[in-house]
Amino acid sequence: MHFTSETSSNGVIERHFLLGEITGVLWSPDSGTSGAPLLLLGHSGGMHKKAPGLVASALHSVTNHKFTIAAIDAPGHGDRPRNPEDQRWVEAIHRARAAREPIAPIVIDFNMSVAERAVPEWQTTLDALQALPEIGAETPIGYGGVSLGVVTGLLLTAVESRIAALSFGGVFVDDALIEAARKVTVPVEYRIPWDDKEFDHTSGIAMFDAFGSKDKTLHASSGRRYPVPEYERDSSAQFFAHHLGRAAATASD
Repeated sequence: MHFTSETSSNGVIERHFLLGEITGVLWSPDSGTSGAPLLLLGHSGGMHKKAPGLVASALHSVTNHKFTIAAIDAPGHGDRPRNPEDQRWVEAIHRARAAREPIAPIVIDFNMSVAERAVPEWQTTLDALQALPEIGAETPIGYGGVSLGVVTGLLLTAVESRIAALSFGGVFVDDALIEAARKVTVPVEYRIPWDDKEFDHTSGIAMFDAFGSKDKTLHASSGRRYPVPEYERDSSAQFFAHHLGRAAATASD
């Protein structure tokens, strides 16, 4: 992991990094990260590691809960070039929107393709982060995301035992995603943007029901998926503080 820049503002240190082809950013409190949980944030499709909503959530968690936060650009997003197949999907989404046709079938396929490539990159990033002395191998880890970030988080958690809690919402759901949800057994907080007409309430509730977790909470809030209400951002941070703080205490026993 090669850090390419470092800035500090309002008690938060922001460091950009390169890890092979992976481009990412790490936020941490300037007071130090000893014992602080690590939170991975996955951006939505068409966005990037420093999307405004993602940055707002990261700064909230660092400032109010002293978390360390990491985000990376998904393949073909942010500072990473698209391959021809990704470009075809993006163009198909634009055409469907222009024709006022449903975009869900296209987005579902696109998200799954990107997420399948992003999972091993997140695992590589996690290895490198845990090798940093300020993070370490015993740090409890959570994952949060929206849209594409949800798909990535589900696939990642299904194969990655280091993820201890999930908080996310706003995604097109199909049978494959529901099947992935059945493999998730860690605590989950799931949000449905109730007034976003692009998302089907029934399928969102079906995915929540499919989670294999004994500890799971469903939030259905008014409005669309963007912007995320401040109270939902705070709820997510409190959720991680509770579950990752408990994981940290267990690890130290």
